[in-house]
Order: sequence, then structure tokens, then C-alpha cells
Amino acid sequence: MKPIAKPQKNLVMGRRNFLSGAAALGVGAGLSAPAIISRASAQEISEIALRDQDLPFIGVEETFSTPDLMALNSINQDHIDFLTEIGLADLGRARVDLMDQAGLNIAILSAHTPAVQNVPGQEGIDFAYRLNKGLVDGPMAAHPGRFQAFATLPLQSPQAAADELERAVREDGFLGVLTNGHIGKKFLDHPDFEPVLARAEALNVPIYLHPGYPADEVFQIYYDTTRSEYKEEYQDYIFSGSGYGWHQEVLTQCVRMIIYGVFDRFPKLQIIVGHMGEGLPFYYERIVNDLGGSTENSLKKPLGQYFQDNFWFTTSAFFQDDLLHLLLKYISVDRLMFATDYPFADMKEGTDWFRAVDLPREAKEKIAFRNAEKLFGIKV
Repeated sequence: MKPIAKPQKNLVMGRRNFLSGAAALGVGAGLSAPAIISRASAQEISEIALRDQDLPFIGVEETFSTPDLMALNSINQDHIDFLTEIGLADLGRARVDLMDQAGLNIAILSAHTPAVQNVPGQEGIDFAYRLNKGLVDGPMAAHPGRFQAFATLPLQSPQAAADELERAVREDGFLGVLTNGHIGKKFLDHPDFEPVLARAEALNVPIYLHPGYPADEVFQIYYDTTRSEYKEEYQDYIFSGSGYGWHQEVLTQCVRMIIYGVFDRFPKLQIIVGHMGEGLPFYYERIVNDLGGSTENSLKKPLGQYFQDNFWFTTSAFFQDDLLHLLLKYISVDRLMFATDYPFADMKEGTDWFRAVDLPREAKEKIAFRNAEKLFGIKV
């Protein structure tokens, strides 16, 4: 891919294209609360602005990287420069100050996609260990109580990944693991990953299914627009990722895990899905109704019941009232948690949006922090 000639152009392109979850998705502007305000009286605007200012927050999807990890996974130097500029590798005072301004009490950190899950052998094992220990010895030690974390695992080596998950949970207090899309063209329902699933269930910690970019063959079939005259730099990258593709892939992985019996084999396993369900609210009735009949003789429970028993959902980067209420139409409020997707979405914008959401206080407390406290065994 050719480099971008001018740094200023890189910044503009980056904000339009690299900012997965904000600029690329158009969600950072708050597509619902301002609409409510535009129709409200001055008194109502004041009441909305002051609503639930004392609400604590736990952010369940808050991303970080390191120079080594960015070098491993970035497209080019311009991409690295952009990720650095938005603060992806900053886990010090600057991020804590932003958390204070937003009212985010705890950030649960996870490594930037695809982390090290595509690095094979001992190199991947060592890389994952360094990332995990770096969090414990660095920001978690420097800012006690402000940061928690999901483990990064060397998923190309499933048994070693299971062992690192157990070490990270038992020794360093990690809250679970975050994965990023397919792993070497396989999803988590593949038998290769049963050691990881079994260990997560035994440890009673969840797996967060974060998106990842598609395999090369999928990219070529679905997202390559090389021969189109309407072609801009990074267009296909965003099309296959934050702009569309990876949300579909996560939902596909969720359905696969259900219909291929993962939760019948591991009934206590818990899965977290971000971005307001990755399209599930829109497709929920179609999935449950159409697939429910075809799986009623193979699964131990009705298909829809697995979404209620084995899945949790977060608000990450989708600060929209209509999507929130649609998700709550199908999923219990006891299964939804707050997240911002920082730095790919604005932290304070997320907390301000949720404070203004029209829900009962009890429901807002559950989403903002109480459900996370319950799932992870932590306290704000």
C-alpha cells in the first residue's frame, strides 16, 4: 500500500478511516440524545444535562496498545502514527485524567485487535505474557483501582493459551480474555479451542468476542474494490472492518457457537459482545425464528435461550438511544454493560450520553456499573 505523502493528510484520512467505532461508524456524535434535546424546551434541556451526574461507570471495552504491538499489526507507519496520536498506547496520567473528566471509575483494558492471536509458537506465547505482565507492572500498579484487564492469549497455541489465561487470572487478577475475530481461519467453536473454553468456564471468567479483520479469501470476495473507479485509500480496510464487516463476523461467530453446541458442552461459559450486540438486535427475531426450528432437535435448549443464559452485551461506541432500547427489547437489562471503546470513541461523550438516556435509575445503575461488578467480582 502506498504511503500518504503529507502528515496532515494522514491525520485527516486517519480520523475519517482509522477511527473505527467513531468517525467510520458515525456514532461518536451521539445520534439520539442531541435529537431529544433539539425537540426539548430549555427547562427540559437543563434537566437532561443534569441527569444522573453521580452515576459511577465501569468501562468494559477500553483499548490499549504498545509500540511492539502496533508495529506487529498496523498497515504502515502512517497507521502507527495515527494510533499513537489518538493515545492508544497511553496508559498513564493523561488517560486517567480523561477518565476523571468523563466520570469513568474503572477501565477494563484489552489489547488492540488482533493482538497476538496470529503469532504462532513460542513467539506468540512470550509476546502475550509480556503484554499481560506489562499491564500489571505498569498502569495497574501505577494507578491502583483505576485499571482492570482482559488477558491477551497466544491462541495459535490453545493449550498454552489456556495456561496463560489461568496464570493471568489466578496470579494477576485478570477478569477474563478478549479475542479478535477468527483465529487462523477458525472460530472458537472449532475443537482446537476447547482447552481455552474449558479453562474459561472452570475459572468462571468470560470471553469477550471483539471483531477482527477477515481472512484474505473472505476479503477478496466480499470487500476488495480494486477494480472500482470509486476507490479511496483505506476504503476496503474500513469496509471489511469497523465500517461494516467485522460486526457481521462477530454475530456470525456468536450464532456458530450456539448452533454447533459450544454451550451444550460448556453450559456455564459466558461470552461478552460489544458494539450494542454487533447487529443482533436488528436480526434477533429472524435468527431465533428461522434457526430455532432447524436446531430444536440438536440443541438442548431453544436457540434464543442461549442469548439469555450465555451472553452479555456492551454499549461500546454505539451511543444511540434507539439501539439501546432495541437491544433491551430482546436482552435482559441484567445482561448489558457500559463501555466506550476509547480511544476509538470519545469517553466523555459516552458517559454524557448514557447519563441522559431515559431509563429508570435502577436500570441505569445496572448497565453503568452493577452488572460489571456482578460478572467480574469488582467494585467501583
